[in-house]
Amino acid sequence: MKKLFFLFILLVSIIHIPLMAKENQIMELNKGWTFRQADKTQEYEAKVPGDVHSDLLRKGLIGEPYFRLNEHNLQWIDKVDWEYRTIFDVDEALLAKKRIYLVFEGLDTYAEVTLNGKVVLQADNMFRNWQVEVRDHLKKNNNELKVLFHSAIKRGLEKLAFEKIQYPAPPNDLSEIGGIGNKKVSIFTRKAGYHYGWDWGPRLVTSGIWRPAKLVGWNEVTIENTFFRQLKISSQKAELLAILETESERELEVLIVIRNGKKILAESPVSLKPGQNRTEIPFEILQPKLWWPRGLGEQNLYELKAEMMVENRIVDEVSHQVGLRTLEVVQEPDQYGESFYFRVNGIPVFMKGANYIPNDVFLNQVTPEKYEFILESAADAHMNMLRVWGGGIYENDLFYKLCDQKGLLVWQDFMFACSMYPGDELFLANVRQEAVDNVKRLRNHPCLALWCGNNENRMGWTWWGWEKKISEEQGREVADKLYRIYEKMYHEILPETVDEHDPDRFYWSSSPSAGMGELPSNDKGDVHYWGVWWGKEPFSNYETVIPRFMSEFGFQSFPEFSTVKRYTKPEDYDIYSEVMKSHQRSSIGNETIEEYMLRDYHKPRDFATFLYVSQVLQAEGVGFGIEAHRRNRGKCMGTLFWQLNDCWPVASWSSIDYYGKWKALQYYAKKLYQPVLVSPHRENGKIDIHVISDLPDNRPAKLILTMMDFSGVVKWNKSSDIEISANEAHIYDSIEEEFLLKLGLKNKCLLKAVVEFPDGDIASQNVFYFDKPKNLEFDETEVNYSVNRAENEFFISLMSEKLVKNLYIMVEGCEGFLSDNYFDLLPGEKITLSFKPNQPMGDQNLHLSFMAINDL
Repeated sequence: MKKLFFLFILLVSIIHIPLMAKENQIMELNKGWTFRQADKTQEYEAKVPGDVHSDLLRKGLIGEPYFRLNEHNLQWIDKVDWEYRTIFDVDEALLAKKRIYLVFEGLDTYAEVTLNGKVVLQADNMFRNWQVEVRDHLKKNNNELKVLFHSAIKRGLEKLAFEKIQYPAPPNDLSEIGGIGNKKVSIFTRKAGYHYGWDWGPRLVTSGIWRPAKLVGWNEVTIENTFFRQLKISSQKAELLAILETESERELEVLIVIRNGKKILAESPVSLKPGQNRTEIPFEILQPKLWWPRGLGEQNLYELKAEMMVENRIVDEVSHQVGLRTLEVVQEPDQYGESFYFRVNGIPVFMKGANYIPNDVFLNQVTPEKYEFILESAADAHMNMLRVWGGGIYENDLFYKLCDQKGLLVWQDFMFACSMYPGDELFLANVRQEAVDNVKRLRNHPCLALWCGNNENRMGWTWWGWEKKISEEQGREVADKLYRIYEKMYHEILPETVDEHDPDRFYWSSSPSAGMGELPSNDKGDVHYWGVWWGKEPFSNYETVIPRFMSEFGFQSFPEFSTVKRYTKPEDYDIYSEVMKSHQRSSIGNETIEEYMLRDYHKPRDFATFLYVSQVLQAEGVGFGIEAHRRNRGKCMGTLFWQLNDCWPVASWSSIDYYGKWKALQYYAKKLYQPVLVSPHRENGKIDIHVISDLPDNRPAKLILTMMDFSGVVKWNKSSDIEISANEAHIYDSIEEEFLLKLGLKNKCLLKAVVEFPDGDIASQNVFYFDKPKNLEFDETEVNYSVNRAENEFFISLMSEKLVKNLYIMVEGCEGFLSDNYFDLLPGEKITLSFKPNQPMGDQNLHLSFMAINDL
């Protein structure tokens, strides 16, 4: 019989059996759901995947959670239990399968699942994939599936009362808003930390079936997981290993086929034993097309598929888009201490990007279009890395797929942030399985750059005084026990999981840190610098705090007035009104924005102008830091500002607001993250002209320097031919400031620096001012503009005889996207930009209005 089987295998190899549908069957369970408050009988239609807050809102049972102070009126929702229910039929083909599993890809969070009156599952982790065999509990018609969600707050309070140790209070758990005083319970539940509040987010503790539910049926064998591990990559050949985890009903002879599209890369007969099996199949791809981060090359992707065949039938298959690339985190002694940089396909890459948080508190409100917009906005701004921060979620598959396609590397935190966590056996076992589930789910993505154990927990233990306070109040023994739990989680469980299931990926125990268990240092590892903002230090400190990798820094601004109008009423138009203070979660928020603003700008004349100037302030301040980091390329090899996006409409550190409006910072980032940056910088009485390149090759260019007054009168200019060094930062010219200021008053002149390629393309343009904005003397002027239309896109040409600083263009009565905004319109220069409305405008014309720093 075995000879006959292998003869069959040989024949399969020769005739290349055509693609066919797999036998294993999936039935989605995302329709027909209702929900109710568990202690009441009235049921309402529900949406699955979803959450209870969204369902209540959809049925008109609560007000819009983000409007004014409504959040405070909705805190009762997380104190009660909720039940979801559906009735479904099962077709005969599925019901005939030998194995049928009920699968929930995400349950938020304490869930009791009942099928036809039988409790089949108890869940207690939002981040895990839950499945249970249910064949014996199913029938053909009228299957009743119930999911009872217990209150995460009540469960947390029970755990808090049971604990003998008093844990450090999580600083961002907004328990007072939740109506439970200072009882911080978020650490006891494996659930998105930001749902309990953060210093940029509301407290809305959700529950629900937040990811898809389904039945999965099979007869003989199923592929549980597939990993296409990359062993060795060169320009001639990529050597890979397909690792399949399978479950077999019995002893079985199968054929495993590895394909790239329709092309067969490997075939292997395999003998499976009953139960769990692990199979490794080596294969090669010749002349591989490499995957590159954005800005360095194409994002080439291979559609790799593993098929499992039994007697000429495909019984199961799994596909992944795979990008072939090498990636190392290089930590080597050097002149500054120890390096920390990413080397991709042999090339050191300076990381340019931002920190990323979930796009909404209510996760199923985030549409595929929203994911596409946010990630395309990052790519459009020349970012090559996003940090998925540890107080949110392990993102949906679509997020990583889009990052793969757009060349956005992902620094992936495990979901632990700003806290110390329990260490009992059940909790740690839960954490381990959570890590296994998510490492296996994400490991095939080329965008995934590293795994990081936590956000700021190591730093908080020492620098936020947790260790000292616990030692003094509960004794040294308790403090030592808590730190042993820390080591168990981040020095053992998580790195062991990565090493076992994703062994070629770099693991970093905590951000920021200088290494495993080490506190942050500017000489090694990564740094979160918050002297600016929390320490009220000047933006100029960004010049002196230069770490090896800046993984967090930032400054706040308000969203634009059109966004503020959506969550306020006119009586709220004051930054110190109750509503505006509630939509500001930093403990030092609005007053800190105002304090920094008045250092550099005149006091805005009204509320709308204040919002505008706050954005310019944020962009200038964070932009100053980005330029400092890029000028110090070599020592510093990454700059990720906090933060890219928002989860609700709020004053925050974001560069894109909740409704997708680019703030000034996002427009600045698009220019400052260009592959080539010219950066004039004052140093020791000179204006040094730095040119920074992320390009892999040297480039000839022209460096053009022009000093002019605000009316456009040129006081001095200079043009030089330069050779821009690949992947380096250098000073290409230096001018005595005293010499320049003899030519014009420092509060009425500017220095424009331009790098131009031989074909006439402008690689980078930057403007240096000799004084603070509030000291600049502007001439009266007006902006002249014309609008041309091509189908549903408008082209706006602008010009002014005098300098217009930080011109902010508002398109009245129409939502859409401007290709540039908040820029300096230099005297006599014509600029053309585009506007794409979100909706077709018919014969309607554009109506524009403007703000500028000149108007203060």
